[in-house]
Amino acid sequence: MRKLTIILALSLILVVGLSAGIAAQDIKLGLAVSTLNNPFFVDLKDGAEAMAEEMGVEILTVDAQNDAASQLSSVEDLLIKQIDVLIVNPVDGNAVVSAITAANDAGVPVITVDRAAEGGDVVSHIASDNVAGGKMAGDFIAEQLGEEGNVVELQGIPGTSAARDRGEGFNNSMDSYSGLEVIARQPAGFDRAEGMTVMENILQGNPEIDAVFAHNDNMALGAMEAISAAGRSDEIMIVGFDAIENAVEAVEEGRMAATVAQKPSLMGEMAVETAVKVANGEEVEEYTPVPLELITE
Repeated sequence: MRKLTIILALSLILVVGLSAGIAAQDIKLGLAVSTLNNPFFVDLKDGAEAMAEEMGVEILTVDAQNDAASQLSSVEDLLIKQIDVLIVNPVDGNAVVSAITAANDAGVPVITVDRAAEGGDVVSHIASDNVAGGKMAGDFIAEQLGEEGNVVELQGIPGTSAARDRGEGFNNSMDSYSGLEVIARQPAGFDRAEGMTVMENILQGNPEIDAVFAHNDNMALGAMEAISAAGRSDEIMIVGFDAIENAVEAVEEGRMAATVAQKPSLMGEMAVETAVKVANGEEVEEYTPVPLELITE
């Protein structure tokens, strides 16, 4: 009788274990990334895919290449493949609403990561506090300049929550210092080459610039190249946002003053963990903040 009991118990454990494994393998996630031309989003993707592998779930990743129409099309492809949860990093907060609505209509829960959506039904948003990060950068610039000087703001893609929120935090900071003036604000698309071109134009029209704040490190690195080519590296302090590898190296070498560090890999991991909870019918937080840190050396 005892042997029979042990056999039954072991059989039950095996069945439960197999059921759990099958349940995990049956979960299929879709990850729609804004662009993989940006190292930040490559890290986010890598973190998500590593966590998916660790948790034993399938994840399908698509790259919109910074094109909102492509993102909608790629999300529609994911929905055809019958994903259980959609994780989306929007190209544009307004344009992505169509993709989210398509997922809503298909009964697929949606999680946004890093950038928020301006509409649609989103069960959870995972991102850094970009307003706080922008203010962190502005306060650092103010401190380094003794609260006096001319500052340039290189803005990200208009319509993205990251650009809007980082700009809001930065300008809230600037407004609190009477001796600081933002003499130029121009979008540069979160892009390194565009950041360099925009900065070249700003340099030509502004002989006195003390600092540059870029909404991401790609633009900061582009601005750094333009400033170096103009022979003005000793005059102008550069602060970026994201702490990608090249920017951290530039800070360590003294070519950039600082960068606000997000944790994109952790962001991707958290998005997958949240998605699996949603797929399993568990309740999740509507917003989960990811810690920030200012890197200055």
